[in-house]
Amino acid sequence: MYTGFAEVYDQLMTNVNYDAWADFYVRMMAAFGIREGKICECACGTGGLTLPFHQRGFHVTGVDLSQDMLWIAAQKARSAGVGIPFVRQDMRKLRLHRPMDAVLATCDGVNYLLEDQDAAAFFSAAWHALRPGGGLFFDVSTPYKLTHALGNQLICEDTERITYLWQNRFHDKSGVLDMHLCIFIKEEDGRYRRVDEEQKQRAYTVDTLTALLHQAGFDRVMVYGNGRMNAPRGDEQRWHFAAIKRLDPDGAERRIEEATSI
Repeated sequence: MYTGFAEVYDQLMTNVNYDAWADFYVRMMAAFGIREGKICECACGTGGLTLPFHQRGFHVTGVDLSQDMLWIAAQKARSAGVGIPFVRQDMRKLRLHRPMDAVLATCDGVNYLLEDQDAAAFFSAAWHALRPGGGLFFDVSTPYKLTHALGNQLICEDTERITYLWQNRFHDKSGVLDMHLCIFIKEEDGRYRRVDEEQKQRAYTVDTLTALLHQAGFDRVMVYGNGRMNAPRGDEQRWHFAAIKRLDPDGAERRIEEATSI
């Protein structure tokens, strides 16, 4: 996944407001008492959120499975004059040298984990990577988005440098969305180069993710709508999750009660 696609990923994501997205993560973390410290961003891709987290004062480690994506992220950090470690790892087998204050999985990272055991493995790895009282924060595209906004759709766009055809098919039984992208990239000599990309995303329910988080050892799980510290609506296209690693038998519950009152 994300080989030749990595070079055009940022151009396809120009409409994403990464600063606003980072600000919302910062608000979520602050609500649970995490206002500074060390964070690991899993599925960091080309670093669209990694750099904004660094700019907001966090010590960030970026993790992704794609070496091509990480190379682009490292080039961005170098151009910005900042030192951010980027590590190639499978998020399901996350291993870090020191405990984190927060582990993040941004931009649909969990949707790419297609089986319950894959999500469970990541949640368990994140739990072990966190200090007591640290938090796991992630977002997923909702079943509503994968079935109604993306499922069984042909999406096309033609820009000056890139033209793409995006054909999707949603499988009700498995809850998996198959995505097939055919991208034509205009070269300097005017010729077009074709890049084909296939991806799959799983539509998880809140109940499934909550159960897996509790199973991994996290305390009470909070679910928010997109960009709001409120319960999600029925037609929400993105959910944001927060879960806390136990402080002590009473401390974790106190922290969550304080966070929900903010």
